Amino acid sequence: MNWISQTHPQQIPMQSWCPEIEETALKQIRNLAMHPVVRHHVAVMPDCHAGLGMPIGGVIAVEGAVIPSAVGVDIGCGMVAVETDVPAERFAEMPLRRAFLEALKARIPVGEGVSHGDEQDWDGFAHYLDTHGDTQWVSKLDRKNLGTLGGGNHFVELQKSDDGFIWVMIHSGSRNLGNRIERFYHGKAQMCNRLFHVPLPDEQLAFLPVEMPDGAHYLRDMFFAMRYAKENRTRMMAQAKAVVAQFAPEVNFLQEINIHHNYAAQETHFGHDYWIHRKGATSAKEGELGIIPGSMGTASYIVRGRGNPSSFMSCSHGAGRCMSRTKACQELTPEVCDAALEGVVYDRWKSSKPFGKRTSKTRGALDLSEAPQAYKPIDDVIAAELDLVEPLTRLMPLAVLKG
Repeated sequence: MNWISQTHPQQIPMQSWCPEIEETALKQIRNLAMHPVVRHHVAVMPDCHAGLGMPIGGVIAVEGAVIPSAVGVDIGCGMVAVETDVPAERFAEMPLRRAFLEALKARIPVGEGVSHGDEQDWDGFAHYLDTHGDTQWVSKLDRKNLGTLGGGNHFVELQKSDDGFIWVMIHSGSRNLGNRIERFYHGKAQMCNRLFHVPLPDEQLAFLPVEMPDGAHYLRDMFFAMRYAKENRTRMMAQAKAVVAQFAPEVNFLQEINIHHNYAAQETHFGHDYWIHRKGATSAKEGELGIIPGSMGTASYIVRGRGNPSSFMSCSHGAGRCMSRTKACQELTPEVCDAALEGVVYDRWKSSKPFGKRTSKTRGALDLSEAPQAYKPIDDVIAAELDLVEPLTRLMPLAVLKG
């Protein structure tokens, strides 16, 4: 852990577990340290990279307020992993792994804008409507999206542990529901701060006092999106378990871990109650189990939290990007990316979306934004946070289904 030097006397301290911080992310960290409702210090995880307003891999303590952009648009995004007693040798053959992926795709809708054809039943919808009577966050699309993967860096992986057994891991969140909630309340926060002439280091970091109706409503709807996100992962894992059982009928499913990495929670740290915002960071209380995934071609880890107070009892949520999506599509080649995925079954690269400004280099290019080279080395990330977590199980990918 290192201290980031202060450039202004009003900045609160900044502690970093990230050996190298890109300039854009560093500016965002300094903005957080100057924020009127951020307290004590800013904690920077080793997977840190630039986000919108607040960097991914950041943890802050906020007094009496919530900052929607410090939670992010994919509210409740997180991981679920399940351990099995199936020997990894059962999936040694590449054609069998390919068949596994195809069976997954038949059960789990994958990709941006892809959903179930029918609305899904969940008592969480009825509970929210009965309790709050607010229908704007419960649309037909949200009902159809429940149990779907989404796109971008969301994934389902078939993995093998170092002790030779099969695991399944899924990364997904609240889909379009969380996105709509964040954008709605971020706009409310900006209007509120302008109305009261609140000086902000960055307008993207607009906040809502929790005692005001809009602040309380954001928390209510954020918690709803978190429940939705967890249910989304749970349903997909149920489908993945069914596929594992299809290929290995004798399977027993052992421990299952389901965690968030984009959320705010009221916690006590350093003798004070704060709203701890974790954006691309996970809780790592003492003894708490967590998941830190790598890239689609590298290891992931099951970890146990050490409860380090300096990080607000948090750790990284993954490897973290070292290349933007646009840069990866412009500079990487399919040949280099394929070489990094030797031995892993995955769908080949699709046509690139215009993540940034479309140029002659990106026009017609392949989408290499999720290639292993676009991410930091996961073992370096884990090594940088050994005072935050204890690695328990290393998992290597056998087959990857990407959003």
